[in-house]
Amino acid sequence: MADIVVKLPYGQEMVEVKIPSANLVGVYAPKDFDPVPDVKNEVVRAIGSPIASKPLRELVKGAKKVVILADDNTRLTPTDKIIPVILDEMNAAGVKDEQITVIVALGTHRFMTEQEILEKFGKEVVRRVKIKNHDYKTPGALVDLGKTPNGTSVWINREVYGADFKIGIGSIVPHHIPGFAGGAKIVQPGISGEDTTAETHLLSVRAPRSYLGVEDNPVREELNKIARQIGMNTIFNTVLNRPGEVVRAFFGDTIEAFAEGVELSKEVYAVEIPEEADIVISSSHPCDLEFWQAHKTLYPSDLAVKAGGTIILVTPCYEGVAVTHSDITELTHYSAEEVRKKVEAKEVGDEVAAALAIAWAQVKERESVFLVSQGISPELASKLGFTHFNTVQAAFDAALAKHGSNARVTVLTHAPDMLPIIKANAKPTASELQTVGSAS
Repeated sequence: MADIVVKLPYGQEMVEVKIPSANLVGVYAPKDFDPVPDVKNEVVRAIGSPIASKPLRELVKGAKKVVILADDNTRLTPTDKIIPVILDEMNAAGVKDEQITVIVALGTHRFMTEQEILEKFGKEVVRRVKIKNHDYKTPGALVDLGKTPNGTSVWINREVYGADFKIGIGSIVPHHIPGFAGGAKIVQPGISGEDTTAETHLLSVRAPRSYLGVEDNPVREELNKIARQIGMNTIFNTVLNRPGEVVRAFFGDTIEAFAEGVELSKEVYAVEIPEEADIVISSSHPCDLEFWQAHKTLYPSDLAVKAGGTIILVTPCYEGVAVTHSDITELTHYSAEEVRKKVEAKEVGDEVAAALAIAWAQVKERESVFLVSQGISPELASKLGFTHFNTVQAAFDAALAKHGSNARVTVLTHAPDMLPIIKANAKPTASELQTVGSAS
């Protein structure tokens, strides 16, 4: 029985695993969509074709204070190419660069360094406008807007709320909390306070499984309401291909433009798989920085694996588990129900971390998780409820021994950005039965 050598991205490197060909269901990745020939031209095109919105020049005209909300370096959105065009358009409407501030919509991520900001936003943007990290922890930096009709507390970046014009920049990919990232997610959690983020994250884990790929869900509804409440004017969202290149851009109404982008996002990231596997081997690429990002690998894997199966999560996690939520490891040995009870009893200080601890527990209660990571020690992996291995091959060999020689195996090469759909009649293509190419 011949082995197939499968290559997986691991940060900027590649790792290999040999899988018997008879066991392999397929090797899956986001589809190979051609990028636009010129990103600047695509930005200009999108701005000139507003979706359910007036043109940008008309919207921004007369504004005294403008904020651009942009995603951080955990995302691949090419803000360095998008923002200069938007600035020029605003200038043409009479808004000067000194009236514009870029707020990095960190959510509860750590601050970006000056060097990271330069790399993400480019020299031109850094030179032309102020760029600030969103501070979710400092009460004085936030404003209390009460509650949504559903009862979610709304704490918002004070500077953003006070601006005359607000535009959000991000990308649309499948996401386990609101169904798809993009749209109003740039507001919540992007520039929200910790309490608001905790409440929407806890809302997401009331369901037994994640909302990955579910367009209409309670979390997305809350995000849209919060964006409307703060007067979010418009968004500029991209859909990217597997290497992170722009396939198409969408500009316009926060909800309507996002909805159009979701349709293309599904075409790029959804993959049809003919059966659930006993073993799913998944790379966290491009969410490699820390496990707070790499955990997104769990939810597509959960959709592709049988109950009682094994997920092999392959991730470098250069910065460990979670820079801003390090105490999550105090919760990850509890069951989902036990963490919920702790939250209800007000025994948890970091409820954002608690929500993810519940999400991780829901996966672990259905499947085993083997972790291959140089950035997370065996001891830390054990605290997370995972079994640590030094290599993908060692993890696979152990999983095969566990499930038997006939175990079915699926590989997801860019799992955080994927939406597996089990479809009995789906047949793997020739490329899905071979190795994958270079990282990113």
